[in-house]
Amino acid sequence: MNNKQAEKAALLAQLHQRSGIFVIPNPWDAGSAKILAHLGFEALATTSAGLAFSLAKPDGDGSVSRSENLANARAIVDATPLPVAGDLENGYGDDPDTCAETIRLAAAAGLVGGSIEDASNDPANPIYPFESAVRRVQAAVKAARSLSFPFTLAARAENFLHGRPDLADTIRRLQAFAEAGADVLFAPGLTTADEISAVVRAVAPKPVNVVMGLSKGDFTLDQLASLGVRRVSLGSSLARAAYGPFWKAAEDIRRQGSFGFAKTLTPFAEFQKLFGS
Repeated sequence: MNNKQAEKAALLAQLHQRSGIFVIPNPWDAGSAKILAHLGFEALATTSAGLAFSLAKPDGDGSVSRSENLANARAIVDATPLPVAGDLENGYGDDPDTCAETIRLAAAAGLVGGSIEDASNDPANPIYPFESAVRRVQAAVKAARSLSFPFTLAARAENFLHGRPDLADTIRRLQAFAEAGADVLFAPGLTTADEISAVVRAVAPKPVNVVMGLSKGDFTLDQLASLGVRRVSLGSSLARAAYGPFWKAAEDIRRQGSFGFAKTLTPFAEFQKLFGS
């Protein structure tokens, strides 16, 4: 740990403690991180799906290793002066000790925050049992608190992403994660104002993160703020926003022999200027 990392950690913690809402977008590589920093965002968070897609792998099944995740995180950390939190998936192991080790390794990679989720990567049992999920967050919190700077730990309840839209169980888990000491609570996949409001009320005064850019749940930043949301992330949506037009442009070239995509491209000189600075 160095003074710069401590300063970044303090800044990330302050973003969660101040009043109002903020967006923490998700770059998938150093170049996308630098673009987001150039646009004025105050902090960044990595994306496991964005990284997986860049490696031609699926997300959420253990295909991307912890070392690959943290190498990508280091590249993103080094690309900008902003604080960076890591999508640490399920901590890369079932047992609490592995979750704790992942937090320590994340800090060593330069991250000043990160998330641990209760998804197991087991298709037959995609969500860890309640008691196991809580023990894993407790271990992650203990590891985070052992560091010499305030590592911002987010705990995620993944029911809604795995075909289990059980709001009561999701809230029960988030409340237990909050009691275990998690700094931020997160239930990706919530799509209605009532669901979001219920989660915010249930874990108050802890800050709640909501992910936007999914196919459902169309809210503005002001609307989310009115629901009490403190932090908004984007998951893989920016990576897909980049890959989608690329896919379409290449498809048009291959199937129609057309190059109309080039008319709306950001000029080459703009990229040269940004990445040369």
